[in-house]
Amino acid sequence: QVQLVESGGGLVQPGGSLRLSCAASGSFSVIGVMGWYRQAPGKQRDLVATITSGGSTNYADSVKGRFTISRDNAKSAVYLQMNSLEPEDTAVYYCDAFVRTAAGLGHYWGRGTQVTVSS
Repeated sequence: QVQLVESGGGLVQPGGSLRLSCAASGSFSVIGVMGWYRQAPGKQRDLVATITSGGSTNYADSVKGRFTISRDNAKSAVYLQMNSLEPEDTAVYYCDAFVRTAAGLGHYWGRGTQVTVSS
């Protein structure tokens, strides 16, 4: 069983910053690609950023230059530093990970953390 738990969401003013964290726990051998997605009310869940175990990153165009994804493999954790936040960044943010367990390779999601950008 693998669990992903996000933290760090909250209310921030436009132009502000937040840092999201996501930690994996459970019984597993390898964590592959980890990422962050977001879902605004009434919209689909969209990719924000991904990072491989080797540190290669990929970003949605809308967050390039403002958000930075990173990971700590020793802690089985992924982070999202969000700067210059805009009201359009308001959404529930989810982390995901491809994890190899004794049962094989699985795709896991956290429950999400709310980010609200408002004055």
